[in-house]
Amino acid sequence: MKQDRNVKKENSKKKMSAKKQAWNLDDKFEEWIGEKPVKKSGKSSEQNAFREDDRKRSGKGMGKNASQESVRDFVREKSQNAGKADGKSKQKGFGKSSRKDDRNFGKKAESKQEFGGSSKSGKLQSEAEEKKTQKKKGLCPVAHRCGGCQYLDMPYAEQLQMKQSQMQKLLGNYCKVHGIKGMDDPFHYRNKVHAVFGYRKGEAISGVYEEKTHNIVPVETCMIEDQKADEIIVTIRSMLRSFKIRVFDEDTGYGLLRHVLIRRGFTTGEILVVLVTASPVFPSKNNFVKALREKHPEITTIVQNINGRSTSMVLGDKEHVLYGKGYIEDELCGLRFRISSRSFYQINSVQTEKLYGKAMELAELTGKETVLDAYCGIGTIGLIASKHAGKVIGVELNQDAVRDAVQNAKKNGITNAQFFCNDAGRFMSHMAARGESADVVFMAPPRSGSTEEFIDAVALMQPKRVVYISCGPDTLARDLKVFAKHGYRAKEAWPVDLFGWTGHVETVCLLSRKAQ
Repeated sequence: MKQDRNVKKENSKKKMSAKKQAWNLDDKFEEWIGEKPVKKSGKSSEQNAFREDDRKRSGKGMGKNASQESVRDFVREKSQNAGKADGKSKQKGFGKSSRKDDRNFGKKAESKQEFGGSSKSGKLQSEAEEKKTQKKKGLCPVAHRCGGCQYLDMPYAEQLQMKQSQMQKLLGNYCKVHGIKGMDDPFHYRNKVHAVFGYRKGEAISGVYEEKTHNIVPVETCMIEDQKADEIIVTIRSMLRSFKIRVFDEDTGYGLLRHVLIRRGFTTGEILVVLVTASPVFPSKNNFVKALREKHPEITTIVQNINGRSTSMVLGDKEHVLYGKGYIEDELCGLRFRISSRSFYQINSVQTEKLYGKAMELAELTGKETVLDAYCGIGTIGLIASKHAGKVIGVELNQDAVRDAVQNAKKNGITNAQFFCNDAGRFMSHMAARGESADVVFMAPPRSGSTEEFIDAVALMQPKRVVYISCGPDTLARDLKVFAKHGYRAKEAWPVDLFGWTGHVETVCLLSRKAQ
C-alpha cells in the first residue's frame, strides 16, 4: 500500500511539473506577443498552430525583403479601388493614437474567448486572427523605432479616410473640404533619401535616427524610399572598409563620413549622390568615386559636402563636385527644373503634379495678372504659373535656391519671371510702400506655417486671391483665422496625399478678399 501511495505521489508530482512547465511556456509566449495568457489547462493543436502561425507573421524566420514584398502585395490589393476618400468618414484621431490603436487591434475579441470554444467563438477568433495577420504583414522591421511611418499597419484606404476626417475637422468650419487625392501606388515615392552613418559593435552601419534621439536605427531598405537610392547607400557602406574610410563618431568627433544624401529625378532618372564629410580631406576620393560609378553607372553626379560643425544639420556650407555637373534635372508639369543638394523640391513627384495642377486651377489666371510666389524655392510654382500670367515675382531667402530658380527660368525660356533673394514678408511690405500690388499670391510655407507679420504683408498687397499650399493642416487652420481678420475668407480646400503611411497631408486652399 505504501509503495502504491508513493507511486501515486510521484506520478502526481510529474503531472504538476509538466503542467507548470507548460504554463511557463505559455507565459513566455503570451509575453512575447504582448497578450494575457488564457487560463486553460493543456495545449490544444489549435493553440500550437496559432502560435506557430503568429511567429511566422511577426517576421521571425523571414528575411526583411520577403516581409516587405508581402506587405506591398497585400496593400496594393487592398488599395486598388481606393481613390478619393469620403469626406464624411467617421474615423478620428489623426496621428495621435494610431500606435495605441494598433497595439490594441483585435485584442478585445480575443480576450472574450478561449481556444476550442463554440462555433460562434471560433468565428470571432478567426476574424481577430485575420485582422492580426493584416497587422503583422504590414509591420516594417524597424517601424517601432524609426517612427517615420505611423500608419504602416493600416490599409491605405483607411489612411485616406482618417486624413479626410481630420481635414474636415480642422478646416470644415472655414470652407468646403473636397475629397482627398490619394496615390495609385503608395510605395517607394520619396525622390530624396538621407542616411546617417555610424558604428555598432565595431561595424559601420547606416540608417535613420531613432525618433527624438540620435541613436541610429540600421536600415537596409525602406518601403517609402526610392529603391535605387537604398541600393546605392548599401553599396557605399560596403566600400568603406576596403578604402579605409572611417565613419564619423559624434561622441569622439573622429571619422570622415557623416551622411549620404541621394536625390533622383523620377522623370529623367538622373541621380545625385552627396557624400557629407566632417573634413575636406577625402583620401583616395577619385578611386572611391570611380569604384562607386562602376557599381552604379546610373549615377549622374557626385558631390562632397563638408560639415565639420557639431550640429544636427545634415549639410554644411561648402561643396566640391567630384563627378558630373553637381546637380540633376527633373520634369514637373511640363517644365524642366535644376535640383542641387540644398534645393527644396517636393519629395513625391507624382502627387506634386496633382497638387500644383489644382493650385493653378484655383488661381484662375487669365494671362494678365501679376503673380507673387512667396517661399518660391527653386521657382517651381511661379514658373508653372508664368505660362498663364502676365508677370511673376518669386521671393526666397535661400540663395542657392534662388540661383537654381534663375537657371530654371532660362532653361525653360521663360522671360516674364523674376526672382529675388529676400525675406518674403519684408519684400511685400516694401512693395506695398511703393504702391505696388499683386493680383494673386502663392504661398507655400514650411510645416510650422506662416507668421502674422507675413500675413499682414500679404494683406497690404491686397491681392484678389491667395493660394495657400500647406503641409501642416493644423497651422493652416491657425493661419486662416489670421487671414479672416484681414478680410480674406477661405473658399475651398483640396487635400492631396503626398506622404503615404505617415500622418502628414498636403492641402491647397483658396482664399479670396471679401467685397468692401
